[in-house]
Amino acid sequence: MSAETFSLGGSQAQRLLRLYHLYRLSIGVALVLLISSNMDDKLLELTNGELFRTGSWIYLILNILVVVLLGNPRHQGQVFILALADALMLSGLFYAAGGPPSGIGNLLIASVAISNVLLRGRIGLLIAAVSAIGIIYLTFYLSFSRPAAANYYVQAGLLGVLCFAAAVLVQGLTRLLAVSENLAEQRASDVTNLEELNALILQRMRTGILVLDEQRRVQLANQGALRLLGEQDLNGRVIDACSLELVERLHVWQSNPTLRPKSLKVLGAGPILQPSFITLKRGEHYQTLVFLEDLSQIAQQAQQLKLAALGRLTAGIAHEIRNPLGAISHAAQLLQESELMPEADRRLTQIIQDQSKRLNLVIENVLQLSRRRPAQPQLLDLNDWLQAFVGEWREHARPNQCLHLQIDDKSLQTRADPLQLAQVLNNLLENGLRYSAQLHELAQVWLTLSEDPNNGLPTLEVLDDGPGVAPEQRQHLFEPFFTTESKGTGLGLYLSRELCESNQARLDYSVRQGGSCLRITFAHARKLS
Repeated sequence: MSAETFSLGGSQAQRLLRLYHLYRLSIGVALVLLISSNMDDKLLELTNGELFRTGSWIYLILNILVVVLLGNPRHQGQVFILALADALMLSGLFYAAGGPPSGIGNLLIASVAISNVLLRGRIGLLIAAVSAIGIIYLTFYLSFSRPAAANYYVQAGLLGVLCFAAAVLVQGLTRLLAVSENLAEQRASDVTNLEELNALILQRMRTGILVLDEQRRVQLANQGALRLLGEQDLNGRVIDACSLELVERLHVWQSNPTLRPKSLKVLGAGPILQPSFITLKRGEHYQTLVFLEDLSQIAQQAQQLKLAALGRLTAGIAHEIRNPLGAISHAAQLLQESELMPEADRRLTQIIQDQSKRLNLVIENVLQLSRRRPAQPQLLDLNDWLQAFVGEWREHARPNQCLHLQIDDKSLQTRADPLQLAQVLNNLLENGLRYSAQLHELAQVWLTLSEDPNNGLPTLEVLDDGPGVAPEQRQHLFEPFFTTESKGTGLGLYLSRELCESNQARLDYSVRQGGSCLRITFAHARKLS
């Protein structure tokens, strides 16, 4: 039953209709049993016995047909006709049974009350009016054939008033019930929405959350926990099989909850995790709530603060160093130009110049970190821009260096600062050629521009055929001042990643068979924030 048919919900309306059907059938059966036992003449002062007996059978038969043929009315009009017919038939039985003393007037009041639950407003009051008019008018009409019926006017008036009182009272209670029901449904909907929101927040949290039972079996694991632990699904599994270190931290905490658990590392190249535990009591059973915090982001923020302070300090020192460094380099150059200088001393002056240039490069990189200009992104067609960049680079390349370019036919666009992007590519190409030259006479680098099939973003891969990066060094690859070369400054890749992030791009390292791969993932040209 639709909610539009009745004011109450469908299930409640159906229950009320079944109650109304049962009520009418009960009255019909009771009346038929009464006349079948010949007790009607003794219990009732019948005005018209034949009419009462015939009407009782008709009332029962019609209600049976209504239940069978119209047990589930779909429209309010059908319910109104049913209630009106019931009021008229009971009014007829009220007259045939002798008026107010018969007690059928009370049945009319009960019928009015039930019908007003299903029929609201004026329609329900109309049923009460028909019933009251029937009681009062038939009592008045009955007084013509029975003068003693004139004493029933007060009872008939009270019954008529009770019909209206029952209608008004029931409608008021039904209205309050409907308001309470709507409020309960709204609250239930709010609770459901809140539960869904809480579940969504729980799954979207970067903090890993686990709920363990007394046997350390996982009852709940959000996406953050699965990502940090490197698992696809943990529900129902014992956490011992996933991380023995986490179980060890749990035992230490259980023995002394005041101690702060030590951090741990579940995956070889994964983040450092800081566990914390809380005991939950569910009835007679205990559960353990486990929080897993990723310390890599906190460490990165701390390093950014440290680098900012270091940048301000080193920028001031670098300015003071450049002047004496320039004087040293110039003096070494003048000494080298002297014809009287021995060859051994000339070699020493060359070392002074080489180390001065290296120190000047470090100063330039430090100053670049401290005074880097903001990115000025513009719309770039990466296909055309990359071809122009490679053409210009090849003009100045050394004979033992080779740069290969592979571009998809599809035009790929992004928004980036072309000067900063060129600086990033120069740094990556220099790294790739240096590593490639360690194993081959011809140093080669491959540039591959394509569209990521997973997210549709433009990606540029810088590939080399060098020895690659050792596994224990990969997590430090983009840290400042970290280098595997004796003459490296350790700022090239760090600066490249910083420049990429300034242009809403991301620089990552990935393992490649027979070399290394540095991948730049650009932002979408129309979705750049």
